[in-house]
Amino acid sequence: MRSLVLIVVIALVGASVYLVSSSNSRPSSEWVNSVAAGDVAPDFQLEDTDGKQVSLSDLRGKVVLVNFWATWCPPCIEEMPSMERLNEVIAGDDFVMLAINTEANGRSVVPAFLEKTPYTFPILYDDKGVVQKRYGVFKFPESFIINKDGTVAEKIIGPLDWSSLKTITYFQGLIKG
Repeated sequence: MRSLVLIVVIALVGASVYLVSSSNSRPSSEWVNSVAAGDVAPDFQLEDTDGKQVSLSDLRGKVVLVNFWATWCPPCIEEMPSMERLNEVIAGDDFVMLAINTEANGRSVVPAFLEKTPYTFPILYDDKGVVQKRYGVFKFPESFIINKDGTVAEKIIGPLDWSSLKTITYFQGLIKG
């Protein structure tokens, strides 16, 4: 009888620990539902590393890759060189890549990061987490491919080889319309 009671107690404790830990890993109620393919991409205006304001609505008519990242995120760092290669191949009048740093201390850590590993695509600061919350982002990296009409074509969670032939061909198709 004691062993049955012990098993039940262990099961209840385990279930309680699971519920508490899984509830802490989910976004709080102040977060919106995550933006998905087919949704209109929420507009934003953020400052880039040069102090220039960048607005998503100003990029309407272009295909935009919006990537949420952090310097502490190994998969984010892993995919950035392929983002640079994609940008080198197709950047122009019809394509823009925006890498949104989500760290509260981004303005102090990003410049040192970029000194070691410079990139040519715009890096924006979302140090208050406003855009991150608006998009419902809580996994990193998380990217959104936005069509010329401002709708989300794809949402990608996790790192991707952005410079693969398949990916470049996909973007070229979006750009052509």
